[in-house]
Amino acid sequence: MMATPTLVARQAQPTTTGVAAFLELLSTPFANQQQSQSIYISIGYSFGASAGLCFLFCLLRPRNSAVYAPRAKHADKKHAPPPIGKGFLSWIKPIRDVKEAALVEEIGVDAVIFLRFLKMARHIFLCLTVVGCAMLIPITLIGGSDLYKDWPNVPVLMRITPQYFYGTKFWAYVVYAYAADGIVMFWLYHNYRAVTRLRRAYFESQDYQNSLHSRTLLVRHIPKAARTEDGLKAIVEKVKQTDDVARATIARNTKGLPELIEEHEEAVEDLERCLAKYLANPDKLPTKRPMCKPNKNDQAFKGQHKVDAIDYLAGRVKELETEINEIRETVDKRNPLPYGFASFTHIEDAHAIAWAAKKRGPEGTVIALAPKPNDLIWKNLPLTRNQYRRKSIWINFWITVLTVAYVAPNVLSAIFLTNFAHLGVLWPWFQRNLNAHATVWAAVQGILAPALQQLFYMFLPSIFRRLLVRSGDPSKTQRERHVLNRLYFFFVFNNLIVFSTFASAWNFVAFVVAADKASGDTWSAIVSGHIAQNVTTTLCFTSSYWVTWQMQRNLGAAIDLLQGFTLLGNWFQRRFTNPTPRRMIQLSAPQPFLYADYYNSYLFVITSGFVFGPLQPLILPIVAIYIGLDGWLKKYLLQYIFVTKVESGGAFWRNVFNRLLFATLLSNAVIALVVTARGSWTMLYCMAPLPIILFLFKIYCKRTFDRRFKYYSILSLDQLDSKESAMTSGNAKQEKKMRKTIDRVGVKFGHPALYQPLTRPMVHAKAQHLLKDVLRGQLDTDVQANGLDGSSDMRGRQQYSDIYMSQMSQTQTGKPAPHFAGEPTSNTPAFEIVKEDDLDFENFKRRAEFRHEFGGDGELYGIADDMVSSRPGTPSNASIMTMSTLANGGGEGGRGRRLHSPASTNRDVSSGSRSGSRPAARVAETTYSPGYAGLRGIDESPERAAELRKWESGDITDDRGALLRNAAIMGRRDQIAGGDGENAQGHLLAPRLQGMNSREFFDVGASGYSTAAHTPGEGLTPMLDEEDETSYDYFRRAGGRGRL
Repeated sequence: MMATPTLVARQAQPTTTGVAAFLELLSTPFANQQQSQSIYISIGYSFGASAGLCFLFCLLRPRNSAVYAPRAKHADKKHAPPPIGKGFLSWIKPIRDVKEAALVEEIGVDAVIFLRFLKMARHIFLCLTVVGCAMLIPITLIGGSDLYKDWPNVPVLMRITPQYFYGTKFWAYVVYAYAADGIVMFWLYHNYRAVTRLRRAYFESQDYQNSLHSRTLLVRHIPKAARTEDGLKAIVEKVKQTDDVARATIARNTKGLPELIEEHEEAVEDLERCLAKYLANPDKLPTKRPMCKPNKNDQAFKGQHKVDAIDYLAGRVKELETEINEIRETVDKRNPLPYGFASFTHIEDAHAIAWAAKKRGPEGTVIALAPKPNDLIWKNLPLTRNQYRRKSIWINFWITVLTVAYVAPNVLSAIFLTNFAHLGVLWPWFQRNLNAHATVWAAVQGILAPALQQLFYMFLPSIFRRLLVRSGDPSKTQRERHVLNRLYFFFVFNNLIVFSTFASAWNFVAFVVAADKASGDTWSAIVSGHIAQNVTTTLCFTSSYWVTWQMQRNLGAAIDLLQGFTLLGNWFQRRFTNPTPRRMIQLSAPQPFLYADYYNSYLFVITSGFVFGPLQPLILPIVAIYIGLDGWLKKYLLQYIFVTKVESGGAFWRNVFNRLLFATLLSNAVIALVVTARGSWTMLYCMAPLPIILFLFKIYCKRTFDRRFKYYSILSLDQLDSKESAMTSGNAKQEKKMRKTIDRVGVKFGHPALYQPLTRPMVHAKAQHLLKDVLRGQLDTDVQANGLDGSSDMRGRQQYSDIYMSQMSQTQTGKPAPHFAGEPTSNTPAFEIVKEDDLDFENFKRRAEFRHEFGGDGELYGIADDMVSSRPGTPSNASIMTMSTLANGGGEGGRGRRLHSPASTNRDVSSGSRSGSRPAARVAETTYSPGYAGLRGIDESPERAAELRKWESGDITDDRGALLRNAAIMGRRDQIAGGDGENAQGHLLAPRLQGMNSREFFDVGASGYSTAAHTPGEGLTPMLDEEDETSYDYFRRAGGRGRL
């Protein structure tokens, strides 16, 4: 009761030694703070700075759409947000009027559930504000009124804490605990039910119903005897018998192929950086060429310290490319791996088997629903149980080391940053300066401590993510959920337990040691230490710090809205560095939303509010205001700026639900501690049912919602009644198509290292004329043909033809000359020339190397990889064909030949420009006779796209334009009806598309990629799918070279 006067008097006494002063500070770090002045300054600063940043955002937003609306620019029509005007406050109306149902279609289920989580937290704290402030503030003011008469200098914020009274008044805290738990459980139940409805709607959505992963099982830990397709089918059939027969594929050992591809990408990026720096000013090259250290894995340069960077990296890229291609040709000779995939025609069958095998599969296998292919962490799938266990032990060990190592700096920050007077005790000069400028230092104290604390925690998620990459999680979504769990534990342990209670623990241990030495009775010393009262007093003092910390969160929300780090970072990189073309493209892409980071941030805010709200009721309205405002601002960020990298359909919800229950339990523990120290044991007994109630509530929600949340159905299709079976299975034609497309499960879930196109070095067009000299003449004659020396020899020959064809390589028979700076030689890889106008993500969003990083599976851009009717890298739900599709024959890897998916002809997707759209196309597959084996593609370069636009618009009137407009379209024998020729003899057919000119066939979009928009016509028959060339079986035939 007299704690404050005693502490003030004790601190006023002079300290004899620095060690004694430091020990004194450890025992009372929060005592005698100048709370009122620093907290008031912090509140004013937070609201003032936040308002200023919001004002700045309103000014900058209309002028910087690349930063404040990249999602609106790059998303397709289905996922594009509502348009926003250029007005000062025009951004408010679209986010104010949008409904949740529209948001699900626009930003996805993960983002909608995140916004619903914020809305739920706001409702919880609004209710707690009403209950807590109305109940606890009057009790604390009345309970300590006698003390305040004798000690009128007690700060106002301390008067509403429970440290200045005892007795029966603490029954109010018991009632508050029950009321708070009831409020939390009500809103959790209400939102669990709503989230389950969203999850069920996600299951019924067209995207999920048409995806392959929805009907595919991932089977791990397969025994050696069963590592065949038939063995995998047998394992699945042992779990549950279904009318449908699974289509299975076993993974093949790629050995070091993924690591080689990773090294290749690193070498390409290093080469790009060297060239970007060296060729930054093409008119004045540096006198010295860049040097670098050889890669430690490169045995040919072992022992050499410095080599020419450009020559070395160009040669290394080519060597790695050759080695990768050789391994791909022989991958089928490797042994099978202990995991595989099994797909079914019907989603019900796959989910029913996953439900039946949720605990353990036959023969020690683990059977679960397969994530999306781009969500898998392939290198972790072959891990055995022992390997996974060892990885988990090591990861947990290093996380524990990091958590414990942070205790010491956390303690020091709690002593000195929260109260500069403590620093003055050890530093006399600073104490004099502090006394002379008390107001200035009070302002710094109110701002600096929370800001530095927040700054440190900005880097923690990336640290944990790097650690957990090696944890063995099979998917990125699961890894992110584990990042959330570990981050939350770290924050709670260090900030709420260590940061807030270490002083009491230090004081208690010191007292017990001293008493034990005096009396020799350790137990009596422990009892007389009054640990509960000491902890309660420390928590009450600490609560004032958390008021300022919560205020800083409002400022953080404004900074996030302003995108200050992104804005300044992009400007700095463009202005003061030499970014590569690839980096310039990445800077213009919408950034992925880090759900684990944001969830953890808000969960920690909520937990601190739950814990310190009963001790300092003003925290409750502050948290409610912060989450309410920030939740509204986050809606804008998710609609216009951020993208969901991998849509999981709300997989984070159960992690969030469990941590909110834990936070509620922690709040109950703090209230129990308070009523035990200053109330009675009877009050503690009355609170005993609360943990049991929370546990029963969790069990109830799990049994009520979890099964419907995770599984589409726990019954196979043959177990459902006839009416439901008819509704689910659809017509026979659709079922037949589904059966055929899932035969390619080995394609969709094949390791990307087997087929993903290798990254090519990008060079800015301004340095194109120097590339040959920089590479010291190593490029072959095709470099000149492609324009490095201004020659147009090949193009001149091209105009005397009745069929428009790509430029052909002069050195490789039957191979087209790509739009790169040169054909790869034995020493030099091909380079990709990018013009200044093309350095925009809009022109590259259909390429897997960019799309997977800034758009997940491509669904946001209308080119989802996971549709059952498409191969990886091919637009499946598009009514258009990109130039990349034409050039590569349907696949990113350049080996496929299918121009368009039959199932995708009725799907509507916008192209690079959303100003208009063409009718859906039905396009026949096209390949060529052996004589045209090398002419399967059309140049996809931005230069060729611009030239096509000029030809079609009439800007070019020479023979080339006329020939293009009147050129025949190359067809495929035996597969196009309605053309001239004899199908039985296998002649090459050229379909006569009446009423369609070349502009309708080659519609060049603004993005620089050609799009085919065929008018539906008679006699165009969709082709049957062939065996995909990215499957495992494909590589048994030496990559399919020469195959038509």
